[in-house]
Amino acid sequence: MLKGLTRAGLGNVGDVEQFIALASRHGFQAVDIDVGGLAEGRGVEGAADLLRSHNVAVGSIGLPVQWRTTDDEFRTGLPALLKNAALARQLGCTSCTTYILPSTDEPAAAFMASAIRRLRLCAQMLGAYGIRLGLEFVGPHHLRTRWKNPFIWTMADTLDMIEAIGEPNVGLLLDSYHWYTNGLGTDDIARLRPDQIVHVHLNDAPDVPVSEALDNGRLITGEGVIDLVGFLKALKQTGYKGVLAQEVLTQQPQQEPAEELVRRTAAQYSRLFAEAGIGS
Repeated sequence: MLKGLTRAGLGNVGDVEQFIALASRHGFQAVDIDVGGLAEGRGVEGAADLLRSHNVAVGSIGLPVQWRTTDDEFRTGLPALLKNAALARQLGCTSCTTYILPSTDEPAAAFMASAIRRLRLCAQMLGAYGIRLGLEFVGPHHLRTRWKNPFIWTMADTLDMIEAIGEPNVGLLLDSYHWYTNGLGTDDIARLRPDQIVHVHLNDAPDVPVSEALDNGRLITGEGVIDLVGFLKALKQTGYKGVLAQEVLTQQPQQEPAEELVRRTAAQYSRLFAEAGIGS
């Protein structure tokens, strides 16, 4: 498994080149970034050279399509999806991710039907470039009633949705915070096949009742109460060999220097990997 970073929760990491260099200095092997921004002004070859010089890969790209609203908005984003998929493939990235909110203002059944149809098309377009689509279930309790109608927030329901989409390149974005706020155990992870996991986010939770854990109240990986060693051991048991990207959503921007935040993250990753018996 590869140690990865997103920009979330790391303060001011600078531009994309500075972010890649920062990740590399602290031993991270992948970054989740906007490949369009990376290639802009450098071209694909320049972007690839930059990544190679720092021994860093692109872990995942975000799905640049608004699939949650209208068909017109959805179609407007499809050219960007094709462009980013082509860039990602040229840069060696094979994962694209998006999240599913646990409630919606739309009637749930109609929303599910349109979501399946739209995400199926996205998966087919990504599949043409050899890229997988990871769907992230979102667990915090406060978001389950944030909008009018409950939708899906469990791993089991998300796997059912993936089956309904019916494309072989669709799987889970498994986030430790959402696993924790769903009250899942390590057995729930260990039962997964490696092909069912596209990407993984690592983060931590404060010592509050699970029902009060806020989506934007996360802690640096390894500095909270989530059983991340058990989480990692279960992932290892599945045979997953992809990226484990820190994603820490916070209510206020971090005030510490990015260098220190990444140093702390790297130290925790090293500890967790060692305790879980994962080579780095």
